[in-house]
Amino acid sequence: MPMDLDCAAGCPLTAPQPIAPFDFPVGQVRRVAPVGDDGDVDETRRNILKLAGVGALVLAGGGLGAAALQYAQPPVVGLTSYPRVQLIDADGRPLTIAAVEQEYSVDTSDLFIFNYPLRNEPNFFLNLSPANGQAPSPTNPGKWNAPGGIGTHGSILGYSAICQHLGCPAPAISYYPPGTCPKTFDNGALPFYIHCSCHGSTYDVTNRAANLTGPAVLPLPQVVFDTDSAGNIFAVGLNGPPVNGHLNSLQGDYGVASTVQLTRETPIILCSFPA
Repeated sequence: MPMDLDCAAGCPLTAPQPIAPFDFPVGQVRRVAPVGDDGDVDETRRNILKLAGVGALVLAGGGLGAAALQYAQPPVVGLTSYPRVQLIDADGRPLTIAAVEQEYSVDTSDLFIFNYPLRNEPNFFLNLSPANGQAPSPTNPGKWNAPGGIGTHGSILGYSAICQHLGCPAPAISYYPPGTCPKTFDNGALPFYIHCSCHGSTYDVTNRAANLTGPAVLPLPQVVFDTDSAGNIFAVGLNGPPVNGHLNSLQGDYGVASTVQLTRETPIILCSFPA
């Protein structure tokens, strides 16, 4: 039986109808509007979207810039002036001239450390007077009337406990009592000093912590002490160069409280001196 090939236009076997030629050159990019779109572009909406995009970029850029500036220039933390801070003994009592002259001497081997004026700036607390109460002599080492000293004989002193070479803190840098090392110095400095075991820098505790051996070239900052009528001891300032690692000794951390207690540490002893 012959097949009836005279199908309607919807017949699946019907050959595709010729496509009307494009009314624009081949290769040209052209917007094709979806069904129901009249082809017109809403310029108002486009402008709003552009402005929103620009604003987002500005805000993002501003945030990144602010963050970068924060890391490039961190806020400065510190003090504007040296505070008056009362020293408290290691046993919790107020530190007085009488107590120091009874309990501490040039022979004290443990380190006694207090922070001032900032929390990350430790200092040595020293009394260079001989333990027996007699005057210093070649056979009874000690020092009275040391520059900056307070007390009955001007022998109570404080110095930074951070080495001025590369910043080694106590106990790597320590006070060495008489007889700790056999080292002597050509300038006649007395045989008790502050010495750093990191690289060998040595400081003269009898003369404002002047350099005895390198590689440090700056003296240690010296604590300025004051007393009241009851003999209580107060730290009121620093003399000398800035504490190592600080642009100045008042910036680089938060200040200590109105009182600060001495802590006891065991020194690190190493009798190694640069040639």
